[in-house]
Amino acid sequence: MKNIALIIAGGSGARMHQDIPKQFLTVNERPVIVYTMEAFQKHADIDSIAVVCISGWEQVLWAYAKQFNIKKLEYVVSGGENGQSSIRNGLFELEKHFEEDDVVLIHDSIRPMVSADIISDCIVKTRQYGCAIATIPCAEAMLQTEDGIISTGSYPRDNLKRTQTPQGFHLGEICQLHRNALQKGITNSVASCTLKIEMGEQVYFSMGSEKNIKLTTVDDIDIFKALLLADRADWLKN
Repeated sequence: MKNIALIIAGGSGARMHQDIPKQFLTVNERPVIVYTMEAFQKHADIDSIAVVCISGWEQVLWAYAKQFNIKKLEYVVSGGENGQSSIRNGLFELEKHFEEDDVVLIHDSIRPMVSADIISDCIVKTRQYGCAIATIPCAEAMLQTEDGIISTGSYPRDNLKRTQTPQGFHLGEICQLHRNALQKGITNSVASCTLKIEMGEQVYFSMGSEKNIKLTTVDDIDIFKALLLADRADWLKN
């Protein structure tokens, strides 16, 4: 069985308020998406990389892959109208080239700090349970609100998990899930894990990390730069 990384880079990144998609922003002379691809390129258990790319940036992506030696990149697929359709486009392309039992790790292009341990645990748990969702504990107090202004209730944080990516599945099962969702008119689920739950199925957890941040705002870019400096400092000490 093979392990495929499906990196989702189909969004425009409107909340970043930049002229180019956030996955192509350059940080320390490397585009964000290159950091993400490198994490899977370097992982010994990843056999292939596919990217769902925002329309018009496909050739730029291939050029970056060549420049930064991302040899595992084999497929670039155009994104859809939303996240669910973009993931579906990528999965249906992979279905043409891989076996049903192969593992696909669906990962946000804007989570460039994903570690080898997170990738490994997602693969192991997917093979063990059939799916695996990278998660971290909820450390903050959680308040309920109806209007976003006031709260009169709280929710036990021990009963909550914060989801991240990668989210791992067997290729045949996740493709069939998407087909079933279309038949039921479910077309805009926010993530693969929520789609699975909306379809009445359970999900299993794998390792996440507070460092595995999603670059959504300009502040997140500052945090990413700080994490890169911290990693470099650790490397210099060794």
